[in-house]
Amino acid sequence: MPRPRSLTTADLAAAALAVLDRDGLSGLTMRAVAKELHVATMALYRYVPDRDRLEVLVVDQVLGGVDLSVPPGDWRDQLRALLDRMRVAVTAHPAAVPLLMRHRQSAAATLHIIEAMLGVLAAAGFTGRDRVLAQRTVIGYLLGFLQNEHYAALAGPGTAAMAELAAAEFPYLTETAAEARRLGPAAEFHGGLDIVLRGLTLPES
Repeated sequence: MPRPRSLTTADLAAAALAVLDRDGLSGLTMRAVAKELHVATMALYRYVPDRDRLEVLVVDQVLGGVDLSVPPGDWRDQLRALLDRMRVAVTAHPAAVPLLMRHRQSAAATLHIIEAMLGVLAAAGFTGRDRVLAQRTVIGYLLGFLQNEHYAALAGPGTAAMAELAAAEFPYLTETAAEARRLGPAAEFHGGLDIVLRGLTLPES
């Protein structure tokens, strides 16, 4: 009987991402990925120990191509560029959002992105506690936005329903929901990020 073909990490990652994109997070199983690769399920365990490792490979596949170079100029613009590149990469694979949150401290791609962000903050003058808070604040904004965009439907039926409430009872809610329906995801992301970045101030010397 011929020996099963050897698989590369790239093969595994691409197959796992294809399953995730097609079948969603619940469909990402060792059996499904093995089927995608046309190998027996048990053969897959020669390369990865469990689904958890498959998930890490997916995160690396989604974010591994993010450009880590920073444009010249203001540190806020540099952070904005890195965060927007992450958003665009994840938007192409929305089912990966929970995995990004779960493995952000273990996937190599996320570690490299965080390192790039910390480098921007360090060069700007953030140190110690201030750097910790600044980095976690911007990452928290990104993760929260991605969840809202892909799992709460920013301009979906819920927003539409709020816009149709009785204006006499909910004047601010109806007005704001109507405005929200006119915002695209990119405009909302950049507008909110601008607010966050304006709130970050360099530590006093």
